[in-house]
Formats: sequence, C-alpha cells, structure tokens
Amino acid sequence: MSTLAEIAIGGPASGRVRWLSGLRWLALTLVALIILAGNRVMGTVLPELAILGVLAGILAYNGVFWWLTRRLTRRGVAIRTLTALLRAQIYADLFALTVLLHFSGGIENPFSIYYLLIIAMGSILLTRRDSHALPIVASLLWTGLLLLEAQGLVPHYNLRGFRLPTRYQEWSHIGAEILVLSSAAFFISYLSSSLIQRLRENERQLQETNLACELRADELADLNARLQELDRSRIMFIRLVTHELRAPVAAIQSYLRLILEGYVPPERLEEIVAKAEQRANDQLDLISDLLDLVHLREPERDDSFQPCDLASVLEDVLDLMQARIADKRLQTQVDVQPDLPPARARAEHAKQIWINLVSNAIKYTPEGGEVRITLGRQGEMLCGAVQDTGIGIAPEDQERIFEQFFRTERAKNMSRQGTGLGLSIVRGLVERYGGQIQLSSAPDQGSTFTFTLPVSTG
Repeated sequence: MSTLAEIAIGGPASGRVRWLSGLRWLALTLVALIILAGNRVMGTVLPELAILGVLAGILAYNGVFWWLTRRLTRRGVAIRTLTALLRAQIYADLFALTVLLHFSGGIENPFSIYYLLIIAMGSILLTRRDSHALPIVASLLWTGLLLLEAQGLVPHYNLRGFRLPTRYQEWSHIGAEILVLSSAAFFISYLSSSLIQRLRENERQLQETNLACELRADELADLNARLQELDRSRIMFIRLVTHELRAPVAAIQSYLRLILEGYVPPERLEEIVAKAEQRANDQLDLISDLLDLVHLREPERDDSFQPCDLASVLEDVLDLMQARIADKRLQTQVDVQPDLPPARARAEHAKQIWINLVSNAIKYTPEGGEVRITLGRQGEMLCGAVQDTGIGIAPEDQERIFEQFFRTERAKNMSRQGTGLGLSIVRGLVERYGGQIQLSSAPDQGSTFTFTLPVSTG
C-alpha cells in the first residue's frame, strides 16, 4: 500500500473505497433477492421485516461511506484517513453479515461462507495487521452468534424443511462449524495477505526499476546530447582546420606557379621564395599546435615524470625570445621569487605555457613597450604572470579568447601570423595539472595572463 503521507485525490486508496462500496450495492441486491425468494419457497419462516431492516441498515451505512469517500477525495485527504474509512467498512460488513445470518437461519444458513469473502477482501485491501485481526473478529462474531442461539439468549430461526430444528443446539455441530469457519478464515487471511504482500513487493520493485530506467533514460539523453554537441564541435573543428590549412597551401601554390610560369622577375625571386617559406612556416606552426591539442586530449600515461623548475624553464624561453625582444626594443622585467619548489608538471608542457604567453606579449606589444614577468608561490600553488602594455582585449572578446582558432580583429590587424590555438593550449595544459588561468585586460591598456600550477609533493 502507498505511504501514509501520500495525498489521495482519485488515487489507489480512494479507488478501493469506491470499489468496495459499489460491490456492496451489488451484493446487497443479490442477497436480498436470494433470502426473500428462499423465504417464500420455505413458507415465510424467516422475519422478513427484520431482514429488510438489516438490509436497509447496510444500505444506509454504505451510502454514508460512499458520500464520505467522494467528499474526502474531492478535498484531498491523506491515505491514513481513507484506510481508516476502508477498515470501518470491512468491520461493519462483518457485523452486518452476522446480524443477517442470525435472522436468516444462523448455523443452518450456508451463506456463512461470506465471512471468508469479506476476510479475503480485507486482507487484500488493508494492512498486514488487519489481515491478522479480521479472522479473529469474524470467528468471535460467528462463535458468539452460535452460542447465543444455542443458549436461547437470542431466538433461532429454523429453515424449516432445509435443516433439522434442533441442529443449532448440537454442540458437536456447533464446534465443527466454529472450527471449520475459524480455520478457513485464518487460512484465507494468511493466503490473501501473503499474495498481496508479494504483489506489493513486486509492484515496489517494478516502480524502483521503472524509476531507475527513467533515470537511465535521462542519463542516456544527456549523453546523447553531449555526443551530438561533440559531433557538432568535431565538424566545426574539421572545417576550421581545413580552412586554416588550405590558406597557406593555396598561397604557396600561387607563389610557385608564378615562379614556374616565369611571371616573377629575377630581382623579385628571392622575395617571392621568402614569402612562400613564411607561409610554409605558418603551416608548420599550425600543424605543431594541432598536434599539441591532440596530445592534450590523451590521458596521462606516465606519472613517473620529474617535476620541473619553472624558473629555469622561463630562463630558457627568454633566451629564445631575446632576439624578438631586441628587434622591438621592448623593456622586460623579470621578478622570480627565490628558492621556489618545483612544479608538478612536465618540463615540455611548462615550456609551451611560457612560450605561448611570452610570445603573445611580444607580438601584440608595440615597439618600445614593456613586458613584465613574475613567478612566485601562493600556498600550495606556483603562480606565474605575463603582463604587457600592448593592444589589450575588449571585454566582449575576453569570453572567447581561450577558444580554439579565435583571434580578435585587432590582433589580426596587428599581426597576420598566428593560429589562434596558443591560448587554448595553455588553458588545456594548466587545467590538466589542476591549475587555473585568468585574464585581466582592457583595450589599449595591455593584458595580464596569470596561471597557477601545483607544487610538486614528490
């Protein structure tokens, strides 16, 4: 049965109450017809007025239960209340059946079997505790009726021509009737309650399985949506890569065709070849960045790598960039906190982070500008920062600056070289080791990229 906290508005419990009331209307009609017809056949040996009075009483309380059920279910009521209403109907039926049996022959009436029908319905519709109580109550009512009639405390109505008139006073027959009905009542109660418990347990398991299936369906729907999004991203990535690879190849092809077809004068031959070489270098840079992206998506297979010294890696990168710094006459300031512990990162990955950040600062800072690099420790993280006085990044572009292939319009106007993959690679490398990268920038006021990497504990 549902939990008692459930609000039953047209729910299972209210349906059971209405079903029982409707069944009682049908049973009441059949019993009335059978008893009255049998009484006429036997020569009116039973008190018809008393029987009709009992039937009227059943009709009255059934109408009350019907009205209460409709009213309560319209208002919304806890199942505890409807269960109590259902229980009251079952016990009222047991008492009404006892009174009806008394006026229609008592021990001689074969309709005492209806006790078992009421017990079976009660065991199915009510709780397990009620299934134990119902056969006890039925046995006590039937036993009390037979003893009262046998002792003459209440009159006995003999079914003349159907049973012997003294049978209701035969103690062996009384004992047999009580034993048979009581044992059958307890057996029916046990059987009905056991079956309904199994059915309810199966229903509960089915509901849990259905809920698990619904959750799994939701998970599958989410996974499907993610797969579709990944597929869209894959298609977009392929389109972008194809476009970026195609442009340099087309340019190189054009330069070579001009040379082969003799359209390039000897004095410009070196210039055209240099442009073709630059395009080839651009393509190699793009391919290198794409390989780095692929490696980022691969799981880390070897955790035995040696932690790296970020300061030493930075020093090597600055040596590589020194010629570009000198060409643009940039002022550089490097502030590295002494005695820093090693970082939990591969040296080649740390080098990629520094190269991308420092080369971007150099590329987008006008001649005579300044680049400032700092490295220090903050708790269990090493914090590096690259600050420039370059063109800066507009607020609307900052949200996309770490996307693959994204370059701002000002960056494209200032330098045609660039794949738009450097910052996405930096973010992937930093987050791979549990760090973070942040941007602080404003147009024409420069940019500051700050990243963190965990301190090595090995």
